[in-house]
Amino acid sequence: MYRPLADEIRPTDLDQVVGQEHILAPGGVLRRVIESGNIPNMIFYGPSGVGKSTVASIIAQQTNRTLRKLNATTAGIADIKEIIGELDTFMAPGGVLLYLDEIQYFNKKQQQSLLEFMENGKITLIASTTENPYFYVFGAVLSRATVFEFKPLTPEAVEQAVTRAIGLLNEGRDAPVTVEEGVEEHIVLSCGGDVRKALNALELLFSAASTTGVITLQDAEAVSQRSAMRYDRDGDAHYDILSAFQKSIRGSDPDAAIHYLARLLEAGDLISPCRRLLVIAAEDIGLAHPQALSIVKACVDSAREIGLPEAQLPLAAATLLLATSPKSNSAIMAIITARADIQAGHIGEVPDSLKDAHYGGAAKLGRGKGYLYSHDYPNHYVKQQFLPEPLRDKTYYRFGDNKAEQAAKKYWDIVKGESGSE
Repeated sequence: MYRPLADEIRPTDLDQVVGQEHILAPGGVLRRVIESGNIPNMIFYGPSGVGKSTVASIIAQQTNRTLRKLNATTAGIADIKEIIGELDTFMAPGGVLLYLDEIQYFNKKQQQSLLEFMENGKITLIASTTENPYFYVFGAVLSRATVFEFKPLTPEAVEQAVTRAIGLLNEGRDAPVTVEEGVEEHIVLSCGGDVRKALNALELLFSAASTTGVITLQDAEAVSQRSAMRYDRDGDAHYDILSAFQKSIRGSDPDAAIHYLARLLEAGDLISPCRRLLVIAAEDIGLAHPQALSIVKACVDSAREIGLPEAQLPLAAATLLLATSPKSNSAIMAIITARADIQAGHIGEVPDSLKDAHYGGAAKLGRGKGYLYSHDYPNHYVKQQFLPEPLRDKTYYRFGDNKAEQAAKKYWDIVKGESGSE
């Protein structure tokens, strides 16, 4: 019976698992838990092909528990009930270890059906998910489980598995397949840290080489998926890259900023960087370079008009402009502080002098009374109260320490006849 290569060389003990040293190396917390034999309910969180199901299988083997696997994309409550029916029978003498893959696809009722058996210990649940469990797994399940994060494999870790697989595939052959220089490196780098993807590509290449006896770099480039990076527009990777993009610009690192822009564009995502650049121009550059928002808007409009791949040109220009511009968050801090007051009920009534006076009877109500028209005064300024009475001394905007805002502050200090900050 045919077995996929990834399954055939699946590790059978923790020492064979590549990567995940942060939790599985000698002394690592997950390794110590497994070696203790007292296995709690756990959630394995991480991308595909990094060892989640392998570790679950090793746990079941080492703790003498019956392993049952379900995939939440196709399973339902009936499947869970069937597994529950095995409890306390000869089919599961040591208890059941349920490996539930992609738990995020279970709805709340389906997840809750596991709770009773998680609590009494008859079922040990190891759920896996490629999505952030704190967003997709219900709180009642989370509170009864420990989350372990599995990280993408490094090229060095993937290379260990690929080298081992090449040796296995050449075993028993009269004439071993020759692997051209650069093939192994290409497979390792193109799998995006997913060892299963690397092994699938390698298995396909060995099948294709059954007549020629040689795996060429050209063949490897033809079959390897274009997956050197992980990206899902609705998943963690999407938001992680966007977050890194904005933080790199905010941190004035043009090289990192252009790197993350390239990752977004390489994934074919034009809309996300366009929107984020507009946000960054207002949030992080702000009044330190007031014209930046207009320039970025022009770049974004151009990018959306011409589309990819040419859109990379105006977006690169906008990214580098923002990354190398002076920074100010005075505008966002002002609006956040003002909205916080409003949400807390600190509002007050609009002063009568500022109320609309453009209707009959307004004067009788005192609307507009006492208002001073600023343009009638020198420098178009006259001191008067604009904030509601309970907030009259409130300061929301504080001038940033950049050249543009300090110039504005100096101007208003002179006009208002004040020496301190406004």
